[in-house]
Amino acid sequence: MNLFRKLSVLAMLCLLSFNLQARDYTPGKHYTVLDKPVPTQTGDKIEVLEFFWYGCPHCFSFEPTLKKWKQTLPEKVQFIRMPAPLNPRWMVHTKAYYTLDSMGEIEKHHDAIFNAMHVKRKRILDKDSVADFLAERGVNQDSFLSNFDSFAIDMRARQAMQIGQQYNLHGVPALTVNGKYIISAEQAGSYQAMVDIADYLIKLESSK
Repeated sequence: MNLFRKLSVLAMLCLLSFNLQARDYTPGKHYTVLDKPVPTQTGDKIEVLEFFWYGCPHCFSFEPTLKKWKQTLPEKVQFIRMPAPLNPRWMVHTKAYYTLDSMGEIEKHHDAIFNAMHVKRKRILDKDSVADFLAERGVNQDSFLSNFDSFAIDMRARQAMQIGQQYNLHGVPALTVNGKYIISAEQAGSYQAMVDIADYLIKLESSK
């Protein structure tokens, strides 16, 4: 078999595999297709957003699957975490996330906040309790509080709220792909199915 035929057979097998996957996932059943796409922030890269809330036990349970899956994403995909203030009470954690991000501290404390709330059952539900918890972990409390109340953090938190509204988001955890598709745990049926469907939609976007 010459090289051209080998490549043709390989392409056909890839297409067949993709089509078999496509029959497994049904728009409106396993994921939602937006009537109006939401503008993305990633240029030529395929954007994947994760909407979450630190107080959500399902988001906490999703983290191990998500963390493992993120390591498999191709270079053409850019993954973005986005805290979702769907409820006014959630705005505290949204601002805490962006405050830590602005201080270059988010990767040190993201998992710790989840663990504190869902394993150690700590009630870190307001600005002061979050600041006290992070101070115990070495975060400068004065710097955290001044950043937390800043105009820049307030704007980022409000932007996250607006983006959630653009997606007509009703719950977390949720994944979005390239501003066009939303995957919820309820629709997908499991955390692993959420990332499997995201993989399928990433391939769908890559093929366009």
